[in-house]
Amino acid sequence: MPNAFNFAASPFDALSSDEQQLVRDHVDIAYFPEGETVLAEGDLPTHLFVVIKGLVSQFDDDEVITTYHAEDTFDGRSLMTGKVNGRFVATEEVVAYQLAKQAVVELIASNATFGALLFSDLSKKLAALAERQSQHELQALTIARVSEAFVREAVFVSGDTDVYSVVQTLKAHKTSNVLVHDNATSPPRLGIFTTTGLQDAILHPTPLRELKVSELASFPVISVKPDDYVFDALIAMIHHRVHRVVVQKGEDVVGVLEQLDLLGFLSNHSHLITVQVSQATSLEGLEQAAAQINRLIALLLRGGTKVEMIARLVQELNAKLFERAWCLIAPADLVANSCLFVMGSEGRGEQLLKTDQDNGLVWRDGYLPPENLAEICDAFSQALASFGYPPCPGHIMLSNPNWRADQTQFSQTVRRWLAMPDAENLMALAIFIDAHAVCGNAKLLETVRDEVYKLAGVNDVLQARFAAAIDSFALTTGWWNRILGLGLDEQGRLNLKKAGIFALVHGVRSMALEQRLRATSTVARIAALVEMGKLPSNVGAELTGSLHFFMGLKLRAGLQELEKGQGVTGLVEVAKLDSLDRDLLKDSLGAVKRFKSLLRHRYHLDAM
Repeated sequence: MPNAFNFAASPFDALSSDEQQLVRDHVDIAYFPEGETVLAEGDLPTHLFVVIKGLVSQFDDDEVITTYHAEDTFDGRSLMTGKVNGRFVATEEVVAYQLAKQAVVELIASNATFGALLFSDLSKKLAALAERQSQHELQALTIARVSEAFVREAVFVSGDTDVYSVVQTLKAHKTSNVLVHDNATSPPRLGIFTTTGLQDAILHPTPLRELKVSELASFPVISVKPDDYVFDALIAMIHHRVHRVVVQKGEDVVGVLEQLDLLGFLSNHSHLITVQVSQATSLEGLEQAAAQINRLIALLLRGGTKVEMIARLVQELNAKLFERAWCLIAPADLVANSCLFVMGSEGRGEQLLKTDQDNGLVWRDGYLPPENLAEICDAFSQALASFGYPPCPGHIMLSNPNWRADQTQFSQTVRRWLAMPDAENLMALAIFIDAHAVCGNAKLLETVRDEVYKLAGVNDVLQARFAAAIDSFALTTGWWNRILGLGLDEQGRLNLKKAGIFALVHGVRSMALEQRLRATSTVARIAALVEMGKLPSNVGAELTGSLHFFMGLKLRAGLQELEKGQGVTGLVEVAKLDSLDRDLLKDSLGAVKRFKSLLRHRYHLDAM
């Protein structure tokens, strides 16, 4: 009986100790030389295999549709159906565990999660995975550091400053406290004066203009370090009966952590960024708020928050950030008479880490924009770049004159895209129909987008050419084998957008355009198509699960790049994925492949 069976690999990590013992009692080791058939088409399966070493390829006729590596499991579906579909061949010398069918049946009967992860369809596998991850949702709060919370900038005054002047300082900085440098003592000391102390100041016999703040400040300050846990900061506040602590790195003051901000962080991290954005009076203040978004994303993902929820939150935070930046840069009359909108993944609410800017501007007919409109739009694009959103390589942003116009001009542009559907115009159309208003009069955007729906769905040739873009990044024969080889870059990384995300998103977008659906998010479009009977419910569930899985993989890879100080590429190192993620990646790419076949048949793409 093998003792080294890896119960940390999926789906065996879902087993109890008794269930693990059942595996040990019924598992053996099998050997297959290179080129030998492990399972042939039509065989009656007797075992579940777990690869220890080598590669097993699954063939459909002569095409390799799946490759199994170390810790990958096959073929659970055959055990349930009673017959092998396809052919499994050792493409390298293979050593594998073989688990008796009867043991597998018992495990499936006793453990629904194991069964779902082993042989269910993609949507059930993802649901089982989500159930397991939800158990760790509070983990982030127990390991979050003070540096990840909202630490307010410290305001300093001298100890001999009079209280009247201190109140003016409090008002000017919109703060409830100041730190007090008292140099009258040896050594100098650091204290804190808060609005609570104003009661004592008013009752003090000395006039406020003559009363030194050092007489009422609290000394010394209660401090924590940036790398302390947030719960340690909360405990310090409770222990010392204070409402704020000073964050210090050595002798240097980093800022002030207030109890309300800390509690808000523990209950709803995002509201702190919203407060910071709404209170910002300069682009520099907004830049500080923008820097918090990636930290929030990492914290939420680490805590088990679903990727689709993170994406929705990020869309809202980005909208607030862009809106505030536009209001700081553009004159009020331009803001009131126009609509600033975002497009692409930002418009669909599927952007997580900061990617290229995709935005535009439309203003009402008859309104005369400022003469320096170009400078205003350039300033906005530069501001977003300073926030970490790089300029669009294709210049699809309002600093480009082609992406700003009044209603009539923009409507004419949209009609031109539809009338002359070359590659460039179809790309612009695809990006634009994902547009989402973030500032100003949203009805202006909808008026222009109405031009799309007037002609959408009535021109079969246009619809087919639009949908044909699903093959923009098509892989050749042996798609999974290609991903494991030629589909990867020289560093062994997979571009998820090219491999699956684009075809999924654009295929759904094509069907939504045909049905004149107003929804902009891919998930909302899928739901509407299913409800209309235009997309089978099982296909809709697979596509939704696949999209969220792709987004999660891409996000994790991007956060790892940021931690290493690298730029975000969106590329995933397939070799470093665990067995469950590799399995889900195969299934998700398979779902996209089947969806593309559905679209080719629907729009007769093979005839183009």
